[in-house]
Amino acid sequence: MPLFGKRKPVAGRTTSLERPEYGWIWKPLLVLVVLYLLATLALGIWWSREPAAFDVEQVTANQRVRVAADQPETATSPAARGAVTTAALIGVVDTLQRKPGGYLRNDIFPPGLWLDNMPNWEYGVLRQARELAQRLPALEQGESAALEEAREALMGESRDWLYPSTETRLAQAGEHLGEHLLALGKGEAGFADDGEALARWLERVALRLDDLSQRLSASVAEREALRDLAIDTDALPEPTPWYRLDDDFFEARGQAWALLHLLRGVERDYADLLAAAEARGTLTRLIAELEMTQRRLWSPLVLNGSGFGIFANHSLVMANYTVRARDLASRLAARIEGVEVAAWEPAEPAVEAPEAAMEQGVPEDAPQQETTPPASEAALAPEAVQEAPEDAAPQAEPVQEAEAVQEDATEEKPMPQEDQMAPPEDMPLPEEAPAEQDPGQ
Repeated sequence: MPLFGKRKPVAGRTTSLERPEYGWIWKPLLVLVVLYLLATLALGIWWSREPAAFDVEQVTANQRVRVAADQPETATSPAARGAVTTAALIGVVDTLQRKPGGYLRNDIFPPGLWLDNMPNWEYGVLRQARELAQRLPALEQGESAALEEAREALMGESRDWLYPSTETRLAQAGEHLGEHLLALGKGEAGFADDGEALARWLERVALRLDDLSQRLSASVAEREALRDLAIDTDALPEPTPWYRLDDDFFEARGQAWALLHLLRGVERDYADLLAAAEARGTLTRLIAELEMTQRRLWSPLVLNGSGFGIFANHSLVMANYTVRARDLASRLAARIEGVEVAAWEPAEPAVEAPEAAMEQGVPEDAPQQETTPPASEAALAPEAVQEAPEDAAPQAEPVQEAEAVQEDATEEKPMPQEDQMAPPEDMPLPEEAPAEQDPGQ
């Protein structure tokens, strides 16, 4: 080894200036991972927000305009029975696709892959949409190929992400239902004028609600807490694991949300049949129970407390509402079964009369044509007597006699039983047993 001079380089050894340094790469990668997790967390919170309820009448008007784009006169003409229910089902199906994040149950990438509350809510909505879609051909007076195709589209697997994906089938179902809504607007179709098929659907609804009540009640460790809910504790399934409490809870909220809109559609399409069966009060209370299931959940987690403890039991509270809704659906089905009304004859829209008067140039101070029936003239007579001078007193006795006759006729008119009932919050729990499950289904 020489004392002076350059050292010979050793083969295979490099200097520090020639050695690449990669230690700095992990820092930007870590920043990107953190940003990605924060973005997916924010999207997951936003996508987990449940959609708000919609107005079925407004949705009906919008859907009729959409399906009748080439025939504007069809969108404003009176529609046959079933238009509001069909449009409500279209609105429920469209909500699954148009809500924040779209349809999440079949997602295979984050953040949809990590979520479970909203996918179970979507599954609950889809189950109620399938139930009504299966009964629509029976509700229709004649045969409808569009309803059959809509039913087949909705019966696909809820987690399909390959073509045809669930989103594709939901869109197809909406288009077929829109075709039937157009036929209802043209008067080429219409729901039946009896309550047989409607009662069968309500019985299926009661069975779905009973299944939800059983699963929600299975999360309660203390069986004594279920005795006031008319639940057979011996027939309960296995206790629900703690990691599935929120799944059953949000599926129940989804089914109640969809059923709430479908019943509002039925309430408008079958108003005459409900009045004939004296079942308006029952349906109103059923809708009120379903509305209670949609109250805001203030806790970030679905809790499973007990008794008067520190924590609530959200599953037990939800089961309380579903049990009441189950019994009311069974009672409503029993009341409308066998009831038949006259054929549906929709009246002309009330908004067309003022427009026609303005087009004809009718002055504002012109006397309006009286539209009240002759029998209502006696009710207007007392006001005329009060405005008359004092010397017209001899005419008061006939008017008073007419008023007395009218009051007697009003007192003799029987009031429907449901209208005399107390408000839903003052009514006791229904005592009817739920409908038994059809062994053939």
